[in-house]
Amino acid sequence: MLKTGLSCTAKWVSRTSCRFAHHSCRVLVVGGGTGGCAVAAKLSKVLKKNEVIILDPSDRHYYQPLFTLVGGGIYNLEKSFKQQKDVLPKDALWIQDRVTEFIPKANRVRTSENHEIEYDFMLLALGLETNYEKIPGLLEGLQTWSGVCSNYSDKYVEKTFQVMKNFESGNAIFTYPDSPVKCPGAPQKICYLTEEYLRKQGKRDKATIMYNTSLPVIFGVKKYADALWNVVESRDIQVNLRRNLVEVKPDVNEAVFENLDNPGEKTTIEYSMLHVTPPMSTPAPLRNNKELSNPAGFADVDPDSLAHNKFPNVFAIGDCSSSPNSKTAAAAAAQSVVVYRNLLAAINGTESEHIYDGYASCPLVTGYSKCILAEFDYKLQPLETFPISQDKEMLSMYLLKKLFMPYLYWNLMLNGYWNGPAGLRKLLHLNWK
Repeated sequence: MLKTGLSCTAKWVSRTSCRFAHHSCRVLVVGGGTGGCAVAAKLSKVLKKNEVIILDPSDRHYYQPLFTLVGGGIYNLEKSFKQQKDVLPKDALWIQDRVTEFIPKANRVRTSENHEIEYDFMLLALGLETNYEKIPGLLEGLQTWSGVCSNYSDKYVEKTFQVMKNFESGNAIFTYPDSPVKCPGAPQKICYLTEEYLRKQGKRDKATIMYNTSLPVIFGVKKYADALWNVVESRDIQVNLRRNLVEVKPDVNEAVFENLDNPGEKTTIEYSMLHVTPPMSTPAPLRNNKELSNPAGFADVDPDSLAHNKFPNVFAIGDCSSSPNSKTAAAAAAQSVVVYRNLLAAINGTESEHIYDGYASCPLVTGYSKCILAEFDYKLQPLETFPISQDKEMLSMYLLKKLFMPYLYWNLMLNGYWNGPAGLRKLLHLNWK
């Protein structure tokens, strides 16, 4: 049962109306993003009112997969978010605050408003944070009119289409950083959209389009990588592997890249458009807590059960988890049912054998009416939902990405009713049991 040191009767605790409070709960969900919201919704249906506490500071809940389409001028930013209070489960208590310290041995956390929350069980759902400041000159470029843009922040995503519209000639460069990223297909999706947009505007012959990635491959799954190499070759897009952006010089429109295969070797390239995917990391309270995190700063969990390797009453979901899957919303959907069932079994003191297979999906938008729907597992083997080969550019997959997935997200997943397409896959492949 929830206990508080102060009277807080509202659905959420604001930063001004209630401070220095003590709370306790059955399950503490740290992070109200995709995974946290989905599991909290499931738990709230079986636990008592306010036995689930959600700790999250955000006023808005963004469906971030839409940012590619916002940057490409297809969607308005306003359609990509809802108010956080409207998407969190009604029977959970929302504390609108951020965690500052985890004390897992005492089953307790502290927050920026000096709240102290005790829990029986905890779900880590903090996601990844973008670290624009780690690339010298990048923030200056984003905040001025210099052709620098980024789809990875609600602050900057609308600038991308403005840069596309104002492009006349020169180099259009798209980057992938030397760090884990959320939605790892997004850095090249906007590259394909820009190429098609410039072609339709009659400017393509004046543009050199370049995709510079820190990775040794264009995509981690060979089947889809082969398809993407066909795309870039047919559209004359230069792909430079193992190239990492290390500095932006917005006053002279230059970007500096390091060759990761030959450290110290740097190349400076002039740009007219520079779309930057920033380095990312888990939030400091998690990555700096050596009891909860692995050496890379991710929540140290078993990749099958998603339970913590040291603390059996702690689980993790989504981008902050150490599970070696692609960090996508589709992965969080598939994880949500595994986490929920394993967490509920732990609460009830029973055994659970539910296993996450590493499923992730990446709708690789390759144009304004084309998409390759990549689906795969831990082994980077295709795990496709539809009974066709999905390594083709298809209008149907584009419409799925643009129209159906947002509806599914807002109406099913965040309410705890969508666990990924595993059941649909079995039905469509005629192996339903």
